[in-house]
Amino acid sequence: MKIVFATHNLHKKSEAAAILGSSWDVLALPDINCLEDIPETADTLQGNALQKAHYVFDHFHTDCFADDTGLEIEALNGQPGVFSARYAGEGCSYSDNVQKVLREMQGLQNRKACFKTVIALILNGQEYLFEGRVDGLILTEPRGTDGFGYDPIFLPDGFDQSFAEMSAERKNAISHRGRAMQKLMGFLQQRPSFFVQNL
Repeated sequence: MKIVFATHNLHKKSEAAAILGSSWDVLALPDINCLEDIPETADTLQGNALQKAHYVFDHFHTDCFADDTGLEIEALNGQPGVFSARYAGEGCSYSDNVQKVLREMQGLQNRKACFKTVIALILNGQEYLFEGRVDGLILTEPRGTDGFGYDPIFLPDGFDQSFAEMSAERKNAISHRGRAMQKLMGFLQQRPSFFVQNL
């Protein structure tokens, strides 16, 4: 069964496909010939996720889901939060964002942080929301080469590896996006006949 994920990010698409499993064929925006940069102008993760999902639904007339993720650091008053993807400025790289966080955290003892993901699903014109969260600490330097975004500097509570040091399977089992995706998957599994008829 096919489902559209409103993202250009192939890392996110791969994660979603791995979590949803072989029963689902996850399509990203390029797969439906959506090449535009969808605006993300809301001031909450939920708002951005809904904005992206509605854009695809309104322009391509297909059911879809979208996500927005934020890293909230206690010592930085919840920053970068909703600005996580562009914390170092428009057009910045993952590395730019990581280096900015490390500079701002230099010398700070409180390293507590959490990752949050909100997934917005539009199914038959109805909105559904799913949230995942994981708590942890910000490391003093990057560790690991897998993953993306802030993964190299985030150490989840109860683990001795950063997200970037974990296998994809291990990370997906405990991550914020993984937890939100598991909730989405549980919801979708209750409605497979709708997708067979409409995608």
